Amino acid sequence: MVDPADILKARILIVDDQEPNVLLLERMLGGAGYGSVASTLDPRAVCDLHGKNRYDLILLDLQMPSMDGFEVMEGLKEIEKDGYLPVLVITAQPDHKLRALRAGAKDFVTKPFDLAEVLTRVHNLLEVRLYAKALEQTVRELDTSRQLIRRKNDDLKKLFDQVVAERKVSERLALHVPPDSIAERLQARPDVTADNFTDVTVLIADVVGFSKLTPAVSSDRPGLLLDEIFTLFDGLVGERGLKKIKTLGNSYMAASGVPVPSLDHAAQAAHVSLDMIEALDRFNERTASTLQVRIGIDTGRVVAGVIGRRLFLYDVWGDAVNTASRMESHGVAGRVQVSESTRRRLGEPFLLEERGALEVQGKGELKTWFLAGRNSASDWLGVTRRGAQSLDPP
Repeated sequence: MVDPADILKARILIVDDQEPNVLLLERMLGGAGYGSVASTLDPRAVCDLHGKNRYDLILLDLQMPSMDGFEVMEGLKEIEKDGYLPVLVITAQPDHKLRALRAGAKDFVTKPFDLAEVLTRVHNLLEVRLYAKALEQTVRELDTSRQLIRRKNDDLKKLFDQVVAERKVSERLALHVPPDSIAERLQARPDVTADNFTDVTVLIADVVGFSKLTPAVSSDRPGLLLDEIFTLFDGLVGERGLKKIKTLGNSYMAASGVPVPSLDHAAQAAHVSLDMIEALDRFNERTASTLQVRIGIDTGRVVAGVIGRRLFLYDVWGDAVNTASRMESHGVAGRVQVSESTRRRLGEPFLLEERGALEVQGKGELKTWFLAGRNSASDWLGVTRRGAQSLDPP
């Protein structure tokens, strides 16, 4: 299988004589995590650029005044001697689609752009392209031994079918794989699936503001926005060393200190909460949205483990989860509300505002605080000390 990280490192070239289209595509791909995206407004430069850089994918507009996309593909055929053109054409003309495929293009996207369509088609073509390159490398290695080629011939013919089948399996299991330490224990002792943790910080974030979207917005737009926002949150959680637990509707839950205990779990969660607010502000600027996130954090005891018999899901539950939920539901949009137990563990590196006591059903009176920010040094320390402060699991 192709490593998802390798797909995001693939070299991509955008070719369009309209600068707004180029900027929009660059923004879409950059937002999805692609790190090597080049562009040109001059179709006459494409062949030279591809000859030097050997792009894994070229997004090629078909209608350009100086040189149309069909002429560009003819030039690329002189470079790609194996006949494979790594071209995804861009067109607003339905009759151009079939003609482009006959000319050697591998797929097409339609103007005006749909974010989900663009990202899906780009990802699929890059996965096929990188996998084909891996197969070519395998074939070159197999050429050194005729006997080995004979033994592997049938396997190579089956690889593409296996890719499709394995991908379907991996997609079904992707959200249900437990952490490595838990997976090892499941194999050794299937009856042991839960642990008690006495000191864990739980973060619950709820994205709000979808009701303010204009009625003219399509029904699937909120879902696409939420998917993009949660993808941003996934990156922040991973960078800070937290464990994503689950999403439910507009809510996102993560925990720090499980499954591997950590001394600075409260600070990690606090940093992520502030990162989420900043990331959503940037998202709103980029998409002209007015969404906000309401975040609640608590520190305390939880039970964490694997639930399910066929599809495994790592989950946490307990008092800290319940209190974090209350902190979120009784919080304020655009702010982070933390409990007294979390506040005691944060200390000087963070700016806190006392909110006062809240009467919470089932919990009584709780003293709460707003996490207002951090000083300039705390963010750097939170990142650099994270590895040094991890503890081995009990």
